[in-house]
Order: sequence, then C-alpha cells, then structure tokens
Amino acid sequence: MLMMLPISLLTVAQNQVTKKNMDKNKLETATFGSGCFWCTEAIFQQLKGVEKVTPGYSGGQRANPTYEQVSSGATGHAEVTQILFDPTVIKFDDLLEVFWQSHDPTTLNRQGADVGTQYRSVIFYHNQKQKEIAEQYKRKLNQAGAYPNPVVTEITEFKAFYPAEDYHVNYYNNNKRAPYCTFVIQPKLDKFKKVFSDKLKITTNNTM
Repeated sequence: MLMMLPISLLTVAQNQVTKKNMDKNKLETATFGSGCFWCTEAIFQQLKGVEKVTPGYSGGQRANPTYEQVSSGATGHAEVTQILFDPTVIKFDDLLEVFWQSHDPTTLNRQGADVGTQYRSVIFYHNQKQKEIAEQYKRKLNQAGAYPNPVVTEITEFKAFYPAEDYHVNYYNNNKRAPYCTFVIQPKLDKFKKVFSDKLKITTNNTM
C-alpha cells in the first residue's frame, strides 16, 4: 500500500532541497598552486568558509595526466588545489592572503626541496574579478617590498582542472606519521594556525 506523506512534510522536504541547491549555487572556486599539493590541501582545509579542497593538476597541455607524468615536468601542469568556498564567509582576498603567506612566492619553479615547473607559484583565476584582485595584490606586495625578492607568482586564466589520484586526497590527515607530513607539512600547519587563528574552523575533521 502506497503511503502518502502529509502536505506539511512534503513542503519541508522540498524547502530543504531548494535551500541546499541555493547554498551550492553561492559557492565560488579558487585554484592555487604553491608547491606540493599535500601541504596546500592541509592548510586550506582548516579555513572557515572553505567547503571542499581537491588536489589536482592544472595549467598544462596533457589531458588527464598522471602524477608520474606531472612529476616529470613534461606536461606543463602544476600541482594545485581547487578550493570551493563560501564568499559570504571567506573572501577571495582572504584566500590570497593565506596563499601568499603559506609558501615562498619569490622562488621560480621551486618550493624548498621540491624543484620543477610543477611546483611553481600560480593563481589560476576563474573570472575577471579574481584576476584584478590577484594582480593588484601582487603589485602591492612588490611595491611594499613585502619579501626580500620580487613575487614571481604566475597569474593566468583557468582552463582545466584534473583531480589527482585518490591516494593524494586528504593526504596529510591519512598519513600524519609519514616523514614528509611530520617534517614538512606539520611545521607549516603550526605556523599557519598561529598567524590565521581567527580564520580557523572551530572543529575540523578534515575529511573534505
């Protein structure tokens, strides 16, 4: 026998679906490359207003590249994280502040021991507004002499994003005892949390 839901319950269910769709529609996307995407993912997962962080590859010529192909430096892709965020909670400007303070944007194609074009500092803008904000921010950093050397971050139009293999997803949280996580990612996270304590989620299970 078919059970019919009361009209009131149907209305509530429909409203919930509508609200969920509206919430999704207000989210925006940012795509950054700042060295190893394991580090970048772990950092941006901590921020209030960030709904999802996905490691992957962008900026190259090869479609659907593998990690090995990108690591060779021959594809032109950079290791990046694609960040889905709520602009009513955290602005693109705030994401840029975290981006520039969580890596060295003055070293061309290098972050620490990671060397190659796949580790370049890069912002892939998704619209004209993001482009203007990023270029203005970079210009101000250089004019103010914020770093000992000029900021060389590439600012280029977003074309395509290819998600990384599953074992890269949520890497730090799944491999905290691995040497790279202990000696490279953890110190970056500790420093980041001190500087951006006001922007951190109250509770983070980091399963995004």
